[in-house]
Order: sequence, then structure tokens, then C-alpha cells
Amino acid sequence: MGETWTVLRILQWTAGHFAQKGIEGGRLDAELLLGDTLGLDRVGLYMNFDRPLTPEELGRFRQQVQRRAGREPLAYIQGETEFWSLPLRVGPDVLIPRPETEILVEEALKRATPSSIVLDVGTGSGAIAVALSHELPGASVTGFDISPGALQVAAENARRNGVQGRLKWIAGDLARLPAGPYDLIVSNPPYIPKGEMAGLMPEVGGFEPHLALCGGADGLDCYRHLARQAPGCLRSGGWLLLEVGAGQDNAVRDLLDRAGLTETFCRADYAGIGRVVGGRLSDQDI
Repeated sequence: MGETWTVLRILQWTAGHFAQKGIEGGRLDAELLLGDTLGLDRVGLYMNFDRPLTPEELGRFRQQVQRRAGREPLAYIQGETEFWSLPLRVGPDVLIPRPETEILVEEALKRATPSSIVLDVGTGSGAIAVALSHELPGASVTGFDISPGALQVAAENARRNGVQGRLKWIAGDLARLPAGPYDLIVSNPPYIPKGEMAGLMPEVGGFEPHLALCGGADGLDCYRHLARQAPGCLRSGGWLLLEVGAGQDNAVRDLLDRAGLTETFCRADYAGIGRVVGGRLSDQDI
């Protein structure tokens, strides 16, 4: 009590505290949380190292530190993240979008036309749907999810990014997709095998929605549903594009081959892990 906590001192203490809790990159997390508290970016923090915190600022910051020390994800504490250079609100109803999912957006844009009809299955925060709508103003994009809470978050993210008029949202189970035909079906579905759920990082297993994580006994349940339905939902020449977990690319590609899709492929992420698998409904299949 009565101690003076400057910006530099509290950053140093918080970084050490996070390290003791097993949090990697604790200094960066401390800077981002303190920047939120003080309304400063990281450069602003460095220019104000000797600035003391008021008791009110210190109280707000301590609350955030307690949450992060409990392994709550930084994005949930801040209430937002960035995907495809777009700001997105996130919370416990949705997964936090990962950078590697941008590869799925890249592959979709390669195959899209300005007026494509797109279905995003398991839209969650709407990250993929909003990114595609942002890049394709003339496209018709539908976000589909079983979670009403997720669809509310997705709709808000569409409004935040000025694309709400280009999107629609449908609630439902991916075991029965909305009727097409679609030029593109994209999905980052649940793919963690049930037996691996207990071993997830605390930030993931303890906070992100298990409904959006667990993909059944082998992690492939959702891919089976999507591969089975794709030929009946795609337009001639349309594509099914899927994000997959590490080591799942060959199994998912085989599911697409057996479903009759052609030109199947796998693209690796920047760590060399097979990350996006896709296949096309050829003209002769119609």
C-alpha cells in the first residue's frame, strides 16, 4: 500500500508474474493489457515509462492481470482480435480466429468470382464470412452455425466491418446443410479428437467452446458430414474448401476423393503443416 507503480515497474512485475504462471510471451501480454488500461499503444508505453498509475488505473489493470494469470486468453480479456486485418469481437461463444485460417480465405479468393454464392459452415465469429464479404462486395455469403450466441457475434462483426448487407446468417447443424447450390463451401470445423481434448492448452481447453473444438473420436466427424453433402450442395464446378488439423490432411483428402470430388489438393501453412484441403465438383458429376 502507498507504493508508486510506474509504467515500467508494473510491466516488469507483470512479465515476471506471467512467467511464473507458465505464460509464454508474458511481457507482450503485459504491454497490451496495460496499453488498454491507459489508452496507449506500445510506443506510448515506452515514452511514458516513468508515468505513475492512478489507483483507479492500477485496480483495472490488476483485474486484467488476474484473468490472464488464470490462463484466460488475451483476446477474451480485451474482447476483440484481428483477422484478415479486420477488427473482430470475440467472446466465450466463439473460437478465437487463428492466423493460419487466413490461408483458407486465400484459397477461397483464388476460386471465387465477383458474384460467388458462398456458404461458411461453422462460421463462429464470422471471421471467414466477413473477410470474404469484405473482399468480394458482389458475393452472396451465408454464415451457418449451430450456436445462436456465435451467430450474434458474427452479425455484430459484420456490422463493425460494414458488410452486414452482404451476409445472412442461418442456425443449424452441419449434418444437414442449407440447400444450395453454392459456388464455394468453406469451413473450419471442429477437428480435435475427443481423446486429445484434455491435453489442450489451458487457454483453449479451459475457455474456448468445446462444441467448436471436438470433432468426435478421430476428429473427422464433421469432415465426413461435409464430404457426403457437398456433391448435392455445390454448383457445377464449385469447390469445397476445408481447414484441417495437423496430420489430418491425407484422411480428409481421401474423404473428398471418395465423395467424388475432383482436383483435390492440400496446401500447407507457413509452418509446413497441411492446413487446407479442397476438392471440386466437376461438370460431368452434374
